[in-house]
Amino acid sequence: MAQVLEFKLPDLGEGLTEAEIVRWLVEVGDVVAIDQPVVEVETAKAMVEVPCPYGGVVTARFGEEGTELPVGAPLITVAVGERPASGADDNASEGSGNVLVGYGTSEAPARRRRVRQERPLSGASATAGPTGAAAAPVHARAAGPAAAVATQAGEPAARVNGQATGLGADDGPVPVISPLVRRLARQNGLDLRELTGSGPDGLILRADVEYALRASVQGATAAPAAEPHPRVAQAPSPALASRSSAPAAPGEIRTPLKGIRGAVADKLARSRREIPDATCWVDADATELMRARTAMNAAGGPKISLLALLARICTAALTRFPELNSTVDAEAREIVRFDHVHLGFAAQTDRGLVVPVVRDAQARDAESLTAEFARLTEAGRTGTLTPGELTGGTFTLNNYGVFGVDGSTPIINHPEAAMLGVGRIVPKPWVHEGELAVRQVVQLSLTFDHRVCDGGVAGGFLRYVADCVEQPAVLLRTL
Repeated sequence: MAQVLEFKLPDLGEGLTEAEIVRWLVEVGDVVAIDQPVVEVETAKAMVEVPCPYGGVVTARFGEEGTELPVGAPLITVAVGERPASGADDNASEGSGNVLVGYGTSEAPARRRRVRQERPLSGASATAGPTGAAAAPVHARAAGPAAAVATQAGEPAARVNGQATGLGADDGPVPVISPLVRRLARQNGLDLRELTGSGPDGLILRADVEYALRASVQGATAAPAAEPHPRVAQAPSPALASRSSAPAAPGEIRTPLKGIRGAVADKLARSRREIPDATCWVDADATELMRARTAMNAAGGPKISLLALLARICTAALTRFPELNSTVDAEAREIVRFDHVHLGFAAQTDRGLVVPVVRDAQARDAESLTAEFARLTEAGRTGTLTPGELTGGTFTLNNYGVFGVDGSTPIINHPEAAMLGVGRIVPKPWVHEGELAVRQVVQLSLTFDHRVCDGGVAGGFLRYVADCVEQPAVLLRTL
């Protein structure tokens, strides 16, 4: 007998709470395979295809194209047939556990799925598709998130926390709901089966994984000693469910603040509300920097971008002035300083402003930075940046000179503490070695959070950056 499973919009992580349906990739009645993309959605950070963790017949779709859905809202229901008694289907036995916008569901160690609590499907999900597969109630075999794991119909039972589930003890379901938690553990080689979850019914939370990673470095046990606050599932916001544009008056054109534009608006407004920022700026003679870049590119090999050289200067300056590579924990009233530089850079795309992040920029040379900037910029233009590539920055470099302007007072990319702005490089009269000459001049501006440092630190940082722009040989002292 077929089992009808409901696939919900997965937890997108990193503060993303909703997505807009751009295009359906399947129709009711279509047969889908495990991990087959079923819908294209646009989040506040990227436009991606969402793969379905179930294989079977689509019995219902929820939402028309253009509809905005909160995380946890139903996307589709799939009627999953029984597995053959012998010669098990390879696809059916391949778990899929990483449903996350931007990452796909491949390379998962085991299938771990949530199912709905025991109740009949209603509305669109209660209607059978053209195949005639009737929608039936989905029965959870155990209560709580640790045991509510959906598998293909007909799988043999195993035990989790003493209750029947569907796999052997060694490769059975792990009480994890968030794909972000699975990905974090997989990237760091951590076996989730060795952890004891601190969430409801033993649910493993991100805090548990982070604690285990810290403890492994210190040679301590991987089990958290204190129970962090569990993340409570929230019902869809009434405002989101009923959101609609006000009628436009004659001569007005109203555009909803949603998607990337809405996310940018929220983040900039929050930065202005919470961060007491200040800006200082200086003009610098970039002639020698431009000559150095020309010499580098004439030597053969990959071309070095100007942005990469500026990024290299930034990372060197942050080593000398680490106060600016930090954030403020307002609740704890603490300044959190980082020993790594995850460098964000502003990129304008057809979909709006995005700030991709170059991880561990302080450990990269100019060639590596150039290649990573090019890769992330292209991903931003095509809308394929993942949430992980758009979050976690510790400092931002903003090259607004590409728009033909000299200066700006940029708004800090919350929750970072500073942003360096670079204007256009243009020929200007400049006193060089006691004589008036035409030189390539650029205006540099630094906007910083006054809570993390005083003006002396900010001024020292900006002066060092300007010195490196004017005399790139200054960098040789730190290479």
